Amino acid sequence: QAEGMSETGNSSLTTHVLNTVTGLPAASVTVRLAQLQEPGAQWTELAQRRTDEDGRCLLASGQVKAGTYKLRFETAAYWQGLGHASFFPFVEVVFNIADAAQKLHIPLLISPYSYTTYRGS
Repeated sequence: QAEGMSETGNSSLTTHVLNTVTGLPAASVTVRLAQLQEPGAQWTELAQRRTDEDGRCLLASGQVKAGTYKLRFETAAYWQGLGHASFFPFVEVVFNIADAAQKLHIPLLISPYSYTTYRGS
């Protein structure tokens, strides 16, 4: 069990990565979840996963503590596997969790030269 998580509660953190060049899910993208530790602004990695064939990934389930978190998507390796160069070697999305009981979904839309993210439902 990761340090920022506990076994109780019904919260979850998920992501969905989509390749906007093909319009298809981005499978096998490595995603890392980290939590900001205060004081000192140190990041502690809590989980590392890969997206499934549908581009989806469950990063945390159970109770997530309130705080600042970061998702790091290893996009260069994904594009290299498809024979493309990538302008962005990785994408980091930093976000705050205020309500530890909420369910969070953070989609990422990627191309070799752009990305878009938002808070999903």
